[in-house]
Amino acid sequence: MTLIYLFIGILAATLSALPLGASNIAVINTTLKQNVNQAFKIAITAGIAEVVLSYYALHCNVMIKNFFYNNLWVQILVATLLLIAGSFLCFKKQPKHKSKQRKFSQSKYATGFILGIVNPPVLIYWVIAFGVLKNNDILLSLQSSFSVLFLFFLGVYLGKLLILYGYSKISLIIKHKVHNVNTAVNKITGILLICISIIQAIKIYAV
Repeated sequence: MTLIYLFIGILAATLSALPLGASNIAVINTTLKQNVNQAFKIAITAGIAEVVLSYYALHCNVMIKNFFYNNLWVQILVATLLLIAGSFLCFKKQPKHKSKQRKFSQSKYATGFILGIVNPPVLIYWVIAFGVLKNNDILLSLQSSFSVLFLFFLGVYLGKLLILYGYSKISLIIKHKVHNVNTAVNKITGILLICISIIQAIKIYAV
């Protein structure tokens, strides 16, 4: 019966990872500009970050909920930074000469973890998700048995990893059909970031 917590974790992480976020965009961007293997490195550590966020939300869900409700400046800051980054990418000109990017390509693991862990909307999602599980009589807490917690967090990791891998494979299909990939990626990424910032702003003012 405890095996059901594996599928609950996968489902919850899938719903968390499906909307376009920083990790998703980084995976898409890396797949288009480099390859699937480099993008998968981001997915590996982004999955670890998802587990950390879900664990923290389970441990401090009431405190986190109160913090975000009482400090809207955090959400406004996130929306503003996304808007600035998106605008920069939209109007960024492609350099004529290729610059050295080996340092960045060698730190995909760090990139995936940082983008995954610095993600307030996902943290809020997990607080809400645990509330929904509790309302549906699905008991899950840090006092649950080791097997229950292990299966749940394993499901969270697998769910995040599978969704990001799916984004990468879809991006690979696009890569073979689009010319001037770098320019197109910058503009698409910029537009996506701007859209996310607008959605975030709407959520703030709708509360």
